[in-house]
Amino acid sequence: MRIYTRTGDDGTTGLFGGARVKKDDLRIEAYGTVDELNAFLGKLIEHEALAPHLDFFRDIQSQLFTLGSHLATIDPEMKAKLPPFDSNAVTAFEKWMDQVDENVPALKNFLLPGGHPSVADAHVARAVCRRAERRCVSLAQVADIDSELIIYLNRLSDLLFTTARHLSNVTGTEEIAWKTR
Repeated sequence: MRIYTRTGDDGTTGLFGGARVKKDDLRIEAYGTVDELNAFLGKLIEHEALAPHLDFFRDIQSQLFTLGSHLATIDPEMKAKLPPFDSNAVTAFEKWMDQVDENVPALKNFLLPGGHPSVADAHVARAVCRRAERRCVSLAQVADIDSELIIYLNRLSDLLFTTARHLSNVTGTEEIAWKTR
């Protein structure tokens, strides 16, 4: 199968179901940012410190593909054929965060990203997740999208912040507190 199709050379792209839209359409921005988030998540989980949680994060990556497919589909018949979105994911995120929070120091300051490459990567993924959430909120103002997708991204950004704190802890890296002058 060829990767290139030349169909996007005119500045449009195809949605699931065949509809074509401009590549800067809000829908494309939304699922494109989810794709970017997934790539950053892939980079994040390559850090050895997350090896014990690899399956958990791979499941998140798979769920992000599902989320993207829902955003990329407007045709009702095609939507019915999509894999279902995991309605238990947010609860699983909260459970994981609660477990991790038991092992990190109490949060007393706003934190600056960095200190260790894995911590910095977690914060990059968190920031991209927030942007994906904003893109989905914008799309929801003009199109019908499942509100569960926005809740999922909101909680995922919390999870990525918690992941950064976890990584600081397991790598023995001091968190960098935000200080005003």
